[in-house]
Amino acid sequence: MLIVANFLEAVAVVLDYALTFYMWIVIAGAVLSWVNPDPYNPIVRFINTATEPVLYQIRKRVPVSFGGIDISPIVVLLAIVFVQTFIVNSLHGLARSILL
Repeated sequence: MLIVANFLEAVAVVLDYALTFYMWIVIAGAVLSWVNPDPYNPIVRFINTATEPVLYQIRKRVPVSFGGIDISPIVVLLAIVFVQTFIVNSLHGLARSILL
């Protein structure tokens, strides 16, 4: 059972890091939307490519524009925090309970 517990712990840690990394990408994309960056810059293209599919799905399903302000990044950030709090902590707890 030690192997299963270690596997679940590793999945929880990797998922936590991946979600934190994506959260910072979403924040960078929101900050870039306030300025007019060069669309041919590779970093700007990467950020847009990584965030726009998720933000588009949020915009399509939920009316998240109030007075010209797009709050879809806030919805994505809240979803990331929820997943980190619920799923990652549940995986940590499950790994600990297997060891007992």
